[in-house]
Amino acid sequence: MAAAGGDDRRVTTLAELARAGDAIAKTSSKLEKVRLLAQFLATTEEAELAQAARYFGGGVFPAGDERTLQVGGAAFSAVLRNVSGADEAAIRAAWRRHSDAGDVTGELLSRVEDRDTEPISIRDLGQAFATIAGARVARERTALLTALLERASPDEARYIAKLITAELRIGLREGLVEEAVAVAFGAEPAAVSRAVMLTGDLGEAALLAKAGRLDDAAPRWFVPLRSMLATPVADAAEAVARLGEDVWVEDKYDGIRCQLHRRGADVALYSRDLKNISAQFPEVTDAAMHLHSDVMLDGEILAFHDGRVMPFHALQTRLGRIAPDAAVMTAVPVIYVAWDVLMVDDEVLIDHPLRERRARLEALAVPHPLALAHLERVRGAAEIDRRFDDARARFNEGLLLKQPESQYTPGRRGLNWLKLKRPLDTLDVVVVGAEWGHGKRRGVLSDVTFAVRVDGTDQLATIGKAYTGLTDAEIAEMTALLLDITVADHGHYRTVEPRIVLEIAFDAVQFSVRHKSGFALRFPRIARWRHDKATSEIDTLSRVRDLATAIERDRVQLVDQTGA
Repeated sequence: MAAAGGDDRRVTTLAELARAGDAIAKTSSKLEKVRLLAQFLATTEEAELAQAARYFGGGVFPAGDERTLQVGGAAFSAVLRNVSGADEAAIRAAWRRHSDAGDVTGELLSRVEDRDTEPISIRDLGQAFATIAGARVARERTALLTALLERASPDEARYIAKLITAELRIGLREGLVEEAVAVAFGAEPAAVSRAVMLTGDLGEAALLAKAGRLDDAAPRWFVPLRSMLATPVADAAEAVARLGEDVWVEDKYDGIRCQLHRRGADVALYSRDLKNISAQFPEVTDAAMHLHSDVMLDGEILAFHDGRVMPFHALQTRLGRIAPDAAVMTAVPVIYVAWDVLMVDDEVLIDHPLRERRARLEALAVPHPLALAHLERVRGAAEIDRRFDDARARFNEGLLLKQPESQYTPGRRGLNWLKLKRPLDTLDVVVVGAEWGHGKRRGVLSDVTFAVRVDGTDQLATIGKAYTGLTDAEIAEMTALLLDITVADHGHYRTVEPRIVLEIAFDAVQFSVRHKSGFALRFPRIARWRHDKATSEIDTLSRVRDLATAIERDRVQLVDQTGA
């Protein structure tokens, strides 16, 4: 490996990482991708191995590290304009060609003549990222990023941009990085995969594999595990076909996924994307202090008042609030509903069957506002359908269906946990904007913004965005049409003539200031492209308002009927 920055120590350069990444991107063979990455990792200096593995996995900092770069798209674009000297027209044109922040950055910097660059090592980059993350104000972060890009070659800058935007786009997924680590250090692929599952960190797994200590991998307190995921099913019959007649069912709650760690005098809450959200819910952390054991729990935070679950939009008023005041906590009280226990004291339970983990969970004396998920053992599709209706009567989204002998597999989506939800309704909407897709959808306009009509006018009011539901052929056909009907090209986003009508399915309607309509759809997805409908036939804002009102009215009626 080359030396960088005048340092005589052997280092791995960012240029070498870029060359390896480009070679990986050029081949469609998974085996060849693994071989190329394994070759790179095997020759990477040990001090930089963890960073390199994380970078190829698309991450910057290790698992449990709460630092963020805090560099948004607008800030990065401003730095790029400053370093490259490109104007807005040139940047938009580059976006049309590439739809990739890294490739745009590389192209624009390659046009600048007589740039004074110097090699950057992976260690250098890690230190630069740490300094940017530690900057106190945006101006300081901008200056640091500018200095980093100014010394970077176009290829180095490409990968800096890819990492900052978390869009590596070289055809790697985590499983392939795990395979490459195994090949690089002669380890068993299953052992590497398990180490990543337990630590949540490709970097740590790579170091353990190099040292021959993969068996030492274990969960750590206050380093959140990635959540075990459930696979959606269409109906109860499909659930029984996959899990068998005897099924455990829990309510699927309309809240936010949350992992709770309590050890000694310390408590922390982590969201599904592994961010520390402890300060947002002090009543939960305070209650967890009264548990009689050290625990690591998986569950959900819900807005909950007078014995019933409040709508998700009520919980939204709590999200992002650091140290909420008493008035906010009184207006929107919350509870933590636990459905799994991953550790008790220092005993790791994830390999134990769910039947045992649930027994250990029920043995915990959980103080309010902690609670246990409602669970029943049922048999057959008819019983599942009955329980689904009961869950909806409790204002929950549907059911989680679980195999009682299943282990907990962090970050994995398998067939031992299933989820059953049914869409509330559909709306006919018109597309008013589109974004270039990422990954497999690079080069097509796949993320569409849609609107409904304001009653009695020709005005449109945006209500959401969707990117799932169409076939590849439909996406290609729609991309060609969207390009033809573009009225304003903003680079990665296009405003288009309102000519494409879609039917959108969703789970709920909630009030929102994010969209012009004043509403947002929860979990929207494209049900079908309505070639048969004219834009004059799309739904109106009043229908959206009626749906939102009806949802709340039904909730109140169910409260009266069930006493929930």
